[in-house]
Amino acid sequence: QVQLVESGGGLVQAGASLRLSCAASGRAFSSYVMGWFRQAPGKEREFVAAIRWSGGRTYYADYADFGKGRFTISRDNAKNAVYLQMNSLKPEDTAVYYCAAGPSAGMIVATRPEGYDYWGQGTQVTVSS
Repeated sequence: QVQLVESGGGLVQAGASLRLSCAASGRAFSSYVMGWFRQAPGKEREFVAAIRWSGGRTYYADYADFGKGRFTISRDNAKNAVYLQMNSLKPEDTAVYYCAAGPSAGMIVATRPEGYDYWGQGTQVTVSS
């Protein structure tokens, strides 16, 4: 049985950092893409970042200032874990953050929830101003 368990969320002030963890178990994920999504109240679930388990290539949402390195996705093969390092957090980052796993579809990495088969229960991140 596949399990994805997130941890590391919490209540922080603007400008702080958090590191989310996702512990994966139940199957071999070497051919999978691991993703992080987030969902704020009243909004759709949106893509944050993804990483290929094999090779470690990373992908980030192309909105906001992800290109400035605020968020970084990484993985630890030995621990079967995926991480999301979040720096300079803003109130608009407040959301439930979900870890997801989906099969790799060639060169394309899914940025929509439909592209992922397995989901964790989510971890709440709240950023106060």
